[in-house]
Amino acid sequence: MINNEKYKELIKYLKSLGKVVLAFSGGVDSTFLLKASKEALGDNVKAVTILSPYIPKWEIREAEELVKELGVEHEIIKAPIIDSIKFNPEDRCYLCKTAVFSMILDAAKRQGYDCVIDGTNFDDIKDYRPGLRALKELSVKSPLLECKLTKAEIRTFSKELGLKTWDKPPYACLLTRIPYGNELKVEDFEKIERAERYMMSIGFRAIRVRCHDDLARIEVAREDRSKLFNEELLDTISENIKKCGFKYVSLDLQGYRVGSFNETIAKISDK
Repeated sequence: MINNEKYKELIKYLKSLGKVVLAFSGGVDSTFLLKASKEALGDNVKAVTILSPYIPKWEIREAEELVKELGVEHEIIKAPIIDSIKFNPEDRCYLCKTAVFSMILDAAKRQGYDCVIDGTNFDDIKDYRPGLRALKELSVKSPLLECKLTKAEIRTFSKELGLKTWDKPPYACLLTRIPYGNELKVEDFEKIERAERYMMSIGFRAIRVRCHDDLARIEVAREDRSKLFNEELLDTISENIKKCGFKYVSLDLQGYRVGSFNETIAKISDK
């Protein structure tokens, strides 16, 4: 056990919850929370992962491997693209989380679990996250948020616990790659996933390929932008991204930043 007051507080909080289902993505936060939940609750924790067209297949495979390594029961629930988010509204995260977590809550109730928890952390409340309202309305508990654990602290604790996800880059669902108001299409998610996996394979860990119909707008970590100042590499990237299904390939000069499409919301609000 980690000798830290915040971590001890988290374990104490988890023990008070009884028998829980954890919404598990395989990211830094949910993996750390699953490890802590296993320590606090033993076999009274179950991981549930959502399988949807906008969740990358590689992330599902990683989630399965992580749960197996931690020795926790795991269930995968299939979720379609619901009608209310078909045209990617600005509150799509709220609508999606309401639908998805309702499914998880129903499964948890049927199986005799006391509550559902998720990996929202203390830093998440600083960003535009309409999905947090859905969690509150559905009484989903967020232990990391309740115990005021920041992303940096979670990464530090994860490293101490030997979790290989401690330095994993942030990775949101593929809905965030589509502009608000655009129709959501399975084929777009597939080409985005192929393009991002390609970029990862050549060494870009923090990567987003934003989809503007036939155009791919690539965001890499700001510190990685200099790697792209190579004509031969740019030609190779363009060729391979086009093979993924795009006709045009562009580079976002600002680099990767969380929720770049949210910038369009801010501009609309300022008018």
